[in-house]
Amino acid sequence: MKVPFTWKVTGWFMIGWSAEFEVGDVRALHYFGEDLAAYRDQSGQLHVLEAHCKHLGAHVGHGGKVVGDCVECPFHGWRWGPDGTNRYIPYQPDRPNRGLTLRTYPVQEQYGCIFMWHQPEGKEPQWELPDIFHKFPQFETDPNAYYRPYPEFSSRADAIPVHPQIVAENGPDSSHFRYVHGASVTPVCLHWEHVDEEWRFLTGWPSKASEATGNPGARSTDPDKMALRIHSHFSGLGFAMSAFEGSSNHRLIFACTPVDDEVSDMFYSIWWPKLPGETSDIPPDHVRAQVEKQFLKTVWEDCDIWRYQKYIEHPPLAKIDAKPYMAMRKWATQFYEVPANA
Repeated sequence: MKVPFTWKVTGWFMIGWSAEFEVGDVRALHYFGEDLAAYRDQSGQLHVLEAHCKHLGAHVGHGGKVVGDCVECPFHGWRWGPDGTNRYIPYQPDRPNRGLTLRTYPVQEQYGCIFMWHQPEGKEPQWELPDIFHKFPQFETDPNAYYRPYPEFSSRADAIPVHPQIVAENGPDSSHFRYVHGASVTPVCLHWEHVDEEWRFLTGWPSKASEATGNPGARSTDPDKMALRIHSHFSGLGFAMSAFEGSSNHRLIFACTPVDDEVSDMFYSIWWPKLPGETSDIPPDHVRAQVEKQFLKTVWEDCDIWRYQKYIEHPPLAKIDAKPYMAMRKWATQFYEVPANA
């Protein structure tokens, strides 16, 4: 997908799940057009840094080893610390090359998900990573009241030709649910606002009775006639956190992370409320089947649109959606700190 803005977006972006990285693991990653290496050190901390050793350019994500809090290059054994500095050269152990540094990327893990901060010029995080259980204090905030999100309630889609802004634009685009997802009723945006790096919106799903007007395009706007409310907050363009209020009071994260200037990887995790009296974090089979049928199988339906979609800079929007749609596009510009293709 060709877009007139950069893919090197500023913000927090999801890069995987904590359970994928055991102590001592080293793994190659590729995001924002950069080769990266992630490793979990002996204390359990996860680190992400540029992948190529400053010595002779070997990729430490392919064959590198964890030694203490460092990652060791598989080529000549040079060790690099969590701050990116050269800590050890085996054949001159008392004289590491203190002038060499690998770029590092701030990493935070939250409830089993891994997030990386990206800013094109390497600046430190400009806002804190929001907490999915504290973002919506009006609902149950104890993470132990939910089943674990990974692996049962998580999935990913790799190399999808879609920019994070296009994914975010699904928020104010309520009309597509009927056609892409086969929804029997059309959701309505009950409220939206943007505050600094956050875009917040409340979506209502009317009861079927409230739409029984004979007009398939009709939408109830009465908040009291909503069968389901979805409270969603975008933190930049990297991901949305949502809390569902209605028949299924679950939470989810839907994330989009650019790989390069053409495609993104997408991540999806659900926190499903435990059954009464449940103590295990592992969901029983019948709960897994229910969530998979209702949510995990349908979440990627938009990808079939995004694979072939063309970006329209000045879309002829319907009046009901135009204001929030264009406001979101204006809000998104703050996360583009470098020109396109920079």
